[in-house]
Amino acid sequence: MASDGAEPEILWTPDPAHRGPLAAFTEWVAEHRGVTARDYADLHDWSVADLDGFWSAVVEFCGVRFRTPYRAVLADDRMPGADWFPGGTLNYAEHALTDGPGRAADDVAVEFEREDGLTRTVTHGELRELVARARAGLVAHGVGLGDRVVALAPNSIETLVAFLAAASLGAIWSSCSPDFGARAVHDRFAQIEPTVLIAVDGYVYGGKSYDIRPTVDTLRAQLPGLRATVLVPYLDADATLDGTVPWAEFTADTGPLEFAAVPFDHPLWVLYSSGTTGLPKGIVHSHGGIVLEHVKALALQLELGPGERFFWFTTTGWMMWNFLIGGLLVGATVVLFDGNPGHPDMGALWRLAERHRVTVFGVSAPYIQASLKAGMRPRDQFDLSAMRAIGSTGAPLSVEGFRWVADAVGEHIQICSTSGGTDVCAAFVGSAPTVPVWLGEISCASLGAAVVAYDEHGNEIVDEVGELVITRPMPSMPVSFWNDHDGTRLHEAYFADYEGVWRHGDWVRVTPRGSFVIYGRSDSTLNRGGVRMGTADFYAVVEGFDEVADSLVIDTTELGAADEGALLCFVVLAPGAQLADIEPQLRKALRSELSPRHVPDRFEIIDKVPRTLNGKKCEVPVKKILAGTDPDKAVSKGALADPDALAPFLAMARRGS
Repeated sequence: MASDGAEPEILWTPDPAHRGPLAAFTEWVAEHRGVTARDYADLHDWSVADLDGFWSAVVEFCGVRFRTPYRAVLADDRMPGADWFPGGTLNYAEHALTDGPGRAADDVAVEFEREDGLTRTVTHGELRELVARARAGLVAHGVGLGDRVVALAPNSIETLVAFLAAASLGAIWSSCSPDFGARAVHDRFAQIEPTVLIAVDGYVYGGKSYDIRPTVDTLRAQLPGLRATVLVPYLDADATLDGTVPWAEFTADTGPLEFAAVPFDHPLWVLYSSGTTGLPKGIVHSHGGIVLEHVKALALQLELGPGERFFWFTTTGWMMWNFLIGGLLVGATVVLFDGNPGHPDMGALWRLAERHRVTVFGVSAPYIQASLKAGMRPRDQFDLSAMRAIGSTGAPLSVEGFRWVADAVGEHIQICSTSGGTDVCAAFVGSAPTVPVWLGEISCASLGAAVVAYDEHGNEIVDEVGELVITRPMPSMPVSFWNDHDGTRLHEAYFADYEGVWRHGDWVRVTPRGSFVIYGRSDSTLNRGGVRMGTADFYAVVEGFDEVADSLVIDTTELGAADEGALLCFVVLAPGAQLADIEPQLRKALRSELSPRHVPDRFEIIDKVPRTLNGKKCEVPVKKILAGTDPDKAVSKGALADPDALAPFLAMARRGS
């Protein structure tokens, strides 16, 4: 599939008079590296052609602190196996907590809100003291370099404090959101054999309180290496649990706030793949890789810094939490929210943005779609005068979503649609303050990310849809998968298709403008009679109808089969809607906007679309179930937000229809 060649409408144009950090960086590399970049495209070309020059420039310009100097920037550029900054030592927590611009003792580090009205403001001076106390608690329980500290905890102050304390010691962090079930948490934490578990007594969501102490008890019994379980009284100030250490006791004593100087590639945290078809893969990222990638992304791509307020709606089980707290690295104030973004109504997060004068407001593409469908016009309802950019990720943002932001939030607001992954805890493609926003397109490749599209033969293509690949290493690529000692699983995950090239698994079109359109996962492409279409295209049409609240499309064609299987569309209807009333319109729209081949053979009503714990639609697992795969092999139910959502598909598989 190729584009029609017409350039789309421009929704946002950079102010030519704006002179921000990216312009300053461009001038710096001209002076210090002899590189003249006339525009962002030139700067990006240099950033991927000269990895040594670019990443050393990020280190110097952004003030990355190495305790011991590095011998080289990139000693080995093979993928996998790139060797970044050998000999250099540093620490993530030192960059987040050391006094500096935006991090003076009285500067606000964090604004926290919970959906029920609980709030807390923490200055950098207070944050340093809190981390010093949590660090002392960890030391008292024998935690040191390389030990694992895990948290079953929400997006709260205590969670952030515990992470920074662990990082300061060179311990390895991992977290799950408290709404994860016991099986899902065990499948993640048991792999890494933690020393300390930090857990809340419960959480609040959608106006209800949930006591998770039974889950904590179950988990403790399944993690034999634990030296301590620390209970944070998050729901009930008087909460207790036998055999646990109260947070107040754990942090009663203070100690020195020191930072272990660790090698560049020393593990910082373990994130996890969705685990829909087996145990979640433990993805290990390094101190150095994350510091460099996040400083680059936050300071240069988003131009965050002192005086700015950074928000992204996330839980601790999604990589966007790890990205959000990186705001501390650049001296921005981080705004944390815990709860249901739609409670008591869809205005909740917009009111948060108004109260805290949020500068960069990050959400998921489905949240923007939900705001659109709710008829929201935030620009008319809230004072968003401080907001200059909206971030969108988690799924492709529809054309209607782009239009809605420009119309209902503000045409002056930059739409920072991004795509990357937990795999790198970063964005491959996103925005830049000097690049326009075109309707329905992600503006540019991130600096240092060599992003191209490949055809089925491994040839680079432009303005045609192909596999999204990364042809040169990035510092935040995984150091390893946990317990993948020979690197076999890591190689199979990203490098099995194109030797030495990272295949990400997304279907993308690179435009002649250097912008990008993501069409969904390449393993769930709708290939009908040789006409390939991404599922994102399909959802944009179907979910553009007010009567459709959500949808899932499945092409039942078997891989390599000569005969084409049925194309099925499952819809969750809005209250009061009838499928019989809208099916003819759906068919007509899909025929005209996609192709006659992409009109479903059948529409089916369901109550809920199966999604992972991080909100991703389960296209491939459902396809496997409908093909007759044993459900327990097709999907790990512990990885699902609501395992009951599989019921209609299991019933269909049993019927053989």
